[in-house]
Amino acid sequence: MKTKYQLLSLTLVLWAMIFQQANAQDKPVYKITGKVIDGSTSETVPYAAAALMNAATMQNVAGAVADMDGEFVITGFKDGEYVLQVSFMGFEAYTSSVISISATNSNVKLGEIKLEQEAMGLEEVTVQGQRQLIEEKVDRTIYNAENDLTTAGGDASDVLRRVPMLSVDLDGNVSMRGSSNILVLIDGKQSAIVASNISDALKQIPAEEIKSVEVITSPSAKYDAEGTGGVLNIITKKNNLQGASLNVNSSAGLRGSNLGLNASLKRGKMGWTLGGFGRAGYNILGSFENTQTLINPDGSSSLIQQQADTRNNMLFGRYNLGWDYEMSKKDFLTASASIGLRNMRNKQDGLLTETFQEEELISALLRDVNTDNLSNTIDLNFNYTRTFDKPQKEFSVSGLYSRNNNTNDFINSLYNGTFTEIISRVKNENLGVNEEYTIQLDYVSPIGNSKNQILEYGAKNILRKVTSDFAYFTADGSDGPFVRVDDATFSNEFTYDQNVTAAYASYTLGLGNDYTVKGGLRYEYTVIDADFRDSNLPADIPSYGVFVPSFNFGKKLTNGNMVKAAYNRRIQRPSLQFLNPNLNQANPQQQSQGNPLLEPELTDNFELGYSTYIGGSSLNFSSYFRNTTGSIQPVRNVSEDDVIFTTFENIGRERAVGMSVFTNISVSGKFSLNGSIDTYYSMLTNGLENPMFAASNEGFVVSGRLFGNYTLPKDWQIQAFTFVRGRQVQLQGSAGGFGMYGMSINKQFNEKRGTIGIGADNFFTPEFRINNELVTPTIVQQSVVGMRNMNFKINFSYRIGKLSVDGGRRKKRGVTNDDMKEGGEGAAGAMMNNN
Repeated sequence: MKTKYQLLSLTLVLWAMIFQQANAQDKPVYKITGKVIDGSTSETVPYAAAALMNAATMQNVAGAVADMDGEFVITGFKDGEYVLQVSFMGFEAYTSSVISISATNSNVKLGEIKLEQEAMGLEEVTVQGQRQLIEEKVDRTIYNAENDLTTAGGDASDVLRRVPMLSVDLDGNVSMRGSSNILVLIDGKQSAIVASNISDALKQIPAEEIKSVEVITSPSAKYDAEGTGGVLNIITKKNNLQGASLNVNSSAGLRGSNLGLNASLKRGKMGWTLGGFGRAGYNILGSFENTQTLINPDGSSSLIQQQADTRNNMLFGRYNLGWDYEMSKKDFLTASASIGLRNMRNKQDGLLTETFQEEELISALLRDVNTDNLSNTIDLNFNYTRTFDKPQKEFSVSGLYSRNNNTNDFINSLYNGTFTEIISRVKNENLGVNEEYTIQLDYVSPIGNSKNQILEYGAKNILRKVTSDFAYFTADGSDGPFVRVDDATFSNEFTYDQNVTAAYASYTLGLGNDYTVKGGLRYEYTVIDADFRDSNLPADIPSYGVFVPSFNFGKKLTNGNMVKAAYNRRIQRPSLQFLNPNLNQANPQQQSQGNPLLEPELTDNFELGYSTYIGGSSLNFSSYFRNTTGSIQPVRNVSEDDVIFTTFENIGRERAVGMSVFTNISVSGKFSLNGSIDTYYSMLTNGLENPMFAASNEGFVVSGRLFGNYTLPKDWQIQAFTFVRGRQVQLQGSAGGFGMYGMSINKQFNEKRGTIGIGADNFFTPEFRINNELVTPTIVQQSVVGMRNMNFKINFSYRIGKLSVDGGRRKKRGVTNDDMKEGGEGAAGAMMNNN
């Protein structure tokens, strides 16, 4: 226990030093501020690049990127004569007159800077400077993935490994600051496949289609109450350009290949987008080793050893059609349809299970296990938005229909005693369906004529219908017919209908130019109806309501730095992966089954953050405390035939205190570095008193990442990345750590319409080996998972067509359902982002 108090004391001391430095006023603060707007529409221009140049040499001295409100702050320069250049794609570059900086004129406020739209085609535009890879906003951290070419040929999991405060294991399971109960949104919306399985959903999104990733650790009341860890919003690439274009993205490598085509057509007030992407994974070899010691009530023990070679083949696809229409200057319609598929076929060749008692071999069984995890998804969205003459006033109605069909089957073939022929087979078929119907209304309005007071309120209803149809079959020999097992425990259908009705109100108050306070309250009422088709198994789950408060505070300091604090309460409902009563016996020695009677988790989050600038670099600190009650945790028992059986109960309590530090360093106009370190102290207990089942664990968890980018002459570019995740503390043991790295070299050609390059991942590591440990009073298990993830690839992309900038900039809202705890490394919850 001493270590956690040491960490808490260290955190308090660090914050005391930070605030002491923040309030020091011994030296003049050199700062240039401004706001970038569209000269024709007077709307703000987010992400415009501002570069401060030496007036004599025109060398880049410092710079910044405008935030969502078009505002920028440049620091990290000294006395001298400077010229400011502001640029953004589709606008003519702005160049200021000479600005004289001295100790008596150190804080220059330029006010509004108007950019005029450029009349020429997009391919003739030269964009000056490079947008930052990581940006820190008042309520979120943004990772600009489009600037990272090392992810070419990968998927969303590869991108998320580069994002501060996130951890992604080799299976694609995501956690945020140690909590896997997070909401993952795609363009502010949640697909049914995300609600069913986040790691599978991420594999369907190609890295090349991701523009940015938003990490929101303290969501406001307008977000669904789901997701105790926070919100993760993946923004895909879109445009508001006139004309027609076709983009081609492809990659071929040792472990996988992909091909993507995306087309857009914009004429006047109506626009269409059509896209498709397919990815194949092959030659993915690995290994599996497992050693478990089972302690019997009489004090004797059994030793079971398992090993197998593994082979995985994957095929993913995602296809979408989008439409938007500007009915008038104030009324906008958008609609989209998206189809996704995921086929994963995993094989364990020669799964050998040996059982020893008193060091004597008593049995040896050989099996082949083939597992098929297949799914298809459809999402239909429709959104109507109306704006008003009063700035920031807006009303929207959104609808969503989403369906995911998931097939998770396996065939287990058992060989005879001489391992020469198959004597029996067991097959499990499990078809899962997750349907969601959602309607949502949102209204935003300033109070009176004040721009510093904003009221937001709205309502939402989600109807979710989940079905799990499962059955077991047995067969003799290698080709005998399968016969269904007539037992409701093994063959049945489970239905789970959930209706969530919610209402929220949120109030934002700006005090002067330095303080912002935002508070809100959300209420959600959940009704659940669950049933088994062929039995009287209990599935009576009571309805429940919950109030969810939230509070956010931010203060801009005089030197351009920022301090922010937040509190929120979240709820985490279990998803089908925790509820599913299908008995999974793919590995007969380690069986698992969901619990339909699970209740939601409740979590209180406290956060404190500070961001500053040192020279031309940014530095961000954030600390937090998280307390979860009713945590869903696994419960493991050992049967008489030495089988480990796992199910889930609301018996856990989780607490974590931690800190995240990340920095973005601009070494020069051509070379940049950014990195982060995340660490927290985790304290877990299941609250049971029986010594046979009681469990607790605690310890530090550390992870980090580093990214570098260097621009060479003649349109060449080198990028490199590395990520390390330390050992993960779990309630009954730990999950081993691992590291990954990659590098790419790319060349742009034909006026930057095309890019070709080569990349390599983990080129010094033939195989990853992840060591996992499980320790209970009756079970001691050591398992090793191996994966050969060395990869070499060739990347190619090309853009065809001529586009010009559409001066209109329309606001879009969408539906997000964010209320399901996921499996894997933990659970994924849900919230919504309508921005």
